[in-house]
Amino acid sequence: MPTAIPKIARKAAFALTVSAVLLTTACTGQSDTGAADDPSKDTTINFWHAWSAPNEVKAVKSLVSGFEKSHPHIHVNIVGDMTDDKINQALRAGGDKAPDVISSFTTNNVGTFCSSGALVDLNPFFKKSGIDPAKTFPKAMNEYTQFGSDRCTVPLLGDAYGLYYNKTAFAGAGIRNPPKTWSEFEADAKKLTIPRKDGYRQLGFMPDYHGWESTTEHYFAQFSPTYFDKNGKSNLASDPVFEKGFELQKRLVNELGGFQKLEKFRATLGDEWGPKHPFHTGQVAMQMDGEWRLAMAEEAKPTFEIGVAPLPVPDDQISQYGKGYITGTIAGIAATSHKQNAAWEFLRYITTDTDAVVGFANDIHNIPSTLAALKSPRLTYDRRFKTFLDIAANPNSTTTPASVNGGVYLVTIQQFGYDYESGKVTDLKAGLRKTAAQIDTDIAQAK
Repeated sequence: MPTAIPKIARKAAFALTVSAVLLTTACTGQSDTGAADDPSKDTTINFWHAWSAPNEVKAVKSLVSGFEKSHPHIHVNIVGDMTDDKINQALRAGGDKAPDVISSFTTNNVGTFCSSGALVDLNPFFKKSGIDPAKTFPKAMNEYTQFGSDRCTVPLLGDAYGLYYNKTAFAGAGIRNPPKTWSEFEADAKKLTIPRKDGYRQLGFMPDYHGWESTTEHYFAQFSPTYFDKNGKSNLASDPVFEKGFELQKRLVNELGGFQKLEKFRATLGDEWGPKHPFHTGQVAMQMDGEWRLAMAEEAKPTFEIGVAPLPVPDDQISQYGKGYITGTIAGIAATSHKQNAAWEFLRYITTDTDAVVGFANDIHNIPSTLAALKSPRLTYDRRFKTFLDIAANPNSTTTPASVNGGVYLVTIQQFGYDYESGKVTDLKAGLRKTAAQIDTDIAQAK
């Protein structure tokens, strides 16, 4: 079952992007694939990754062992529990102990990795190996591993967001099926809400942006937004779906009791990663979350049956029901590495070899990151987990695009969300224009 550890690491790494300094590593002068080493000769490469839980470390070792058996001349030195900050420092410094291949939980840093030249462009390697990324990886994963025309990273397992719901509570409220549209979701959230004094015995859904995974990008993903225009300028005030997304969330806040009441209730609830998560305890009947939540919820031994479905879509996009927000782990080759051909052999194996990807996904309990692996009969999972596999494979699923300053623009949008939901900002259109201008300024300064 999915574990929470990778998600925690991703959240910590995301926080680093707010103050991230652009890497200054220079690309090495290279031709064709950009490497001159002979991978058929005995060599050792360094692989730095962020996994730290015992079962995850064991899974990484198993993945590497499979590679070494198929490539006996290439040995892999594994260095785990590495944050993006440590990886960035090592990529700048280079040297024999620096990583040749890295993996990161933070897709938001792809733009920084690529634009700085810290990681090599993998397009020549894919071309030389006869691999078409567009036919190999799900659409959203293929998108979040690129920055412009530079593909400096590749997907290594993924995460998909869907809807968890309390089937017992649904039956008690006379709701037969999970909502497919946001209007159905609103109606169900109100039906499932049971007040108690100045709080709730059961809340249909916690809409606040400070809630568990109810971030702006997870809401907006269901609207299929365009974050930037063709000139790289913020579309926040131009694409109408952003206004619709903010209006939806604000309406939910108002309909379910108001911001102050919801925040007071939220303060009494368990934390996101513990057994007392409000969905586990039945205090919240619907939850927006990733594939890892299923195992965590079952481990908490809930008194109700857990249902899983895709998140709702706007009423005028019902034909796209089944899509969701996609993110995941990324991997790449250090520009300072003098063993890039050997590094590519390893990277290609762990990210495109179907059996390797499936085995790793089974061990880590995340979403496989190739189209072939998503269909593999060797995948082992709870029947409800298939919902997330389908979301990952859905061509309508979306992600957030890479930016030169990492995820700073997402933090800016989220902060505006806090101000709007709390009533600090009342003019939505003006607020969107101001926020878009701030995003453009931040990106211009980063460049």
